[in-house]
This record gives sequence, structure tokens and C-alpha cells, in this order.
Amino acid sequence: MKKLLLTSVLILSMIALAACGSNDDADAEGSSSKLDELKEAGKVTVGFADEKPYAYEEDGELKGAAVDIAKAVFKELGIEEVEGHLSEFDSLVSGLNAGKFDAITAGMAIMPKRCENVAFGEPEMKYGEGLIVEKGNPLNLKSYKDIAENPDVSVAIMAGATENDYVQTEGVDEGQIQSVPDIPASFSAVSSGRADATTGTEMTVKMALESADNDNLEFVEDFEQPNIEGVPSYGAAAFQQDHTDLLEAYNEKLKELKEDGTVGELLEDNYFSAEGNSVDPSITTESVCSGEVYED
Repeated sequence: MKKLLLTSVLILSMIALAACGSNDDADAEGSSSKLDELKEAGKVTVGFADEKPYAYEEDGELKGAAVDIAKAVFKELGIEEVEGHLSEFDSLVSGLNAGKFDAITAGMAIMPKRCENVAFGEPEMKYGEGLIVEKGNPLNLKSYKDIAENPDVSVAIMAGATENDYVQTEGVDEGQIQSVPDIPASFSAVSSGRADATTGTEMTVKMALESADNDNLEFVEDFEQPNIEGVPSYGAAAFQQDHTDLLEAYNEKLKELKEDGTVGELLEDNYFSAEGNSVDPSITTESVCSGEVYED
């Protein structure tokens, strides 16, 4: 009787295990990848911050260099519609990982810290830094070190922007930094006298100042680029770390569009220089994430 009972238990266990295995296989076969999901929908949702010329919205249309590159890549993947979701810059990564959007396309700089939280595509563009000051530059600020050397100087910087780390690396005290939500707020801080300067990526602050038509401010033409890790910056699209199929497919098409000159043309169409802002093929996301690209 005991043998019969034991045999019955073993048989039932084997049936249960087989059933579980069958269900797992069915799930594996039936599940679709993120790339398949987007292709089927024909639409991808991207998070962006309002920052010209990388990504911005104008008359209801999503524009900018990073946006145009992403649109071209997704089109090659068979995904025609790109829907933009405006977000504050420092909320892009958390929004991506919360599933609010499928990708980030904001010209976001690849940084080792960010690489821990998102999967960056290969670099799409490179860029330097810029400084905006009061008209006439009364404090003669030409570098981040100039700000650091005068503890009475304050600088307004967009929350979440890489410049927060850059200025501190150059010696600027955290107490000298005013955190603001966006570029217009940083200009307002300087124009009103609440801050002495503001900084951001070169093209961003230069274009924003031209659009603002603010006679109280000026772009520092002879700004000295900091010699630190992260400068120049390399901008790229970003994805959730477990969406490897989407990342790989995006990188494959991006490489083709770089090689046939499309990416260079799109940079030119968005106020960048195809020669000065394109990325050398030897520069990879892996080398930027590791910091290797900045080693002498």
C-alpha cells in the first residue's frame, strides 16, 4: 500500500512538473519582445526635455536633432509614429524606468552614473559647454574655475543636468549653485540678479539666448572648456536595461544611418556641424560609460 501511494505521488509530481514546463514554454513562445510590441503598434513613445536644439516641441510638433535621428532610426525599424512626452530633464530616467515612455531622446549625455540605470544606444552627437552671464560680463567669468575662485558668485543650473557635476569638479561649491527647472528659469535668475551666471551645453544656451532676445544677457564667446571627464559630452538615446532587443536593433540601424551620411545631415539641419558634432566611429557607449574615452 505504501509503495502504491509513493508511486502515485511520484507520478502526480512528474505530471505537475511537466505541466509547469509546458506552461513556461508556452509563455516563452507566446511572449513578444519590446521591439515586436512597438512594431505591432506602429508607434513608439519617447520622453524628451524642452531643450533646443536637441529635442523640443513647436506648434505641436516634436523637433530637434535627437528627435530627428530617433525618428529616422525607428522608421527604418518599421515604426512610423513617434509620440513625444514632455518631461523635466531630471525626471527622464525615472520616467523611462517607470514605463511612462519606451525611450529617451533628448541628446542626453552618456555618463557612468547614468549607465547604471539605463541602457544607452551608441553615441549620436558630441558637444561642449557654454556660459551665459550679465551683459558686459562684469565679473569677467570665462571658465568654471573663475566661478570657483569667487565664493560670492552664484550659478543657476537646470536640475539633473551634467553641469551640476562639472562645475563642482572644477571647484565650485555646492552652495554657489542654484537649482532651476529649465533654461528659461536659469536666464531669469541671471537677468534678475539672483544668479551671476548660468551654464548648459553650448548649443542649448546659445540658441536659447537668441530666441529669448534678452539684451541683459550675453553668451561668453571665449569660454574655456573644462578639461574634465565628461567633456566633450556624447549624446545618445536611452532605453530600459532589459529591452536588449530594442537596443540592439536601434544600434544596428543607427550605424547604417551614420555610415550613409544621414545622421550628419540631420545634425546640420538642426544647427549642429556635421564635422564638429559628429562622433568618431572609435567612440562607443561602452568606452564612455567606463570613462576609458577620457583617459590620456
